[in-house]
Amino acid sequence: MKDDNGDIQTRDRHPMSAIRIFNVEAGLPTLDEARRLVIEEIKRAKREGARVLKVIHGYGSSGKGGALCIGLRKSFGLRKKEGVIKDFVAGEDFSIFNETVLDLLEAVPELRGDSDLGATNEGVTILWLK
Repeated sequence: MKDDNGDIQTRDRHPMSAIRIFNVEAGLPTLDEARRLVIEEIKRAKREGARVLKVIHGYGSSGKGGALCIGLRKSFGLRKKEGVIKDFVAGEDFSIFNETVLDLLEAVPELRGDSDLGATNEGVTILWLK
């Protein structure tokens, strides 16, 4: 997505919104750069009162999951253990048939309208912020 100046927009900002969207793959970062960018975005989203950060990382062109998808999800597991995030849900598991998603939808009802709910999108991960 491009802004009015033609620059690539990597964040979807809605003032006081419970949900933030961050497209980390937009600038084609390395895995290390992407990890750093996501950590910065988690901090920013928390400061601004977001409850959910939807990270768009893509799935890779090989059909086996790209470096960003695999590496960032490992990183999200560590962030959960460290207590930085409450939980995370892989896009392919983002469904009303997932217990964590049901809890998340109860906490953040606005997420019910998300286009990836039930879409099995492997290119995104939903972070539940603390």
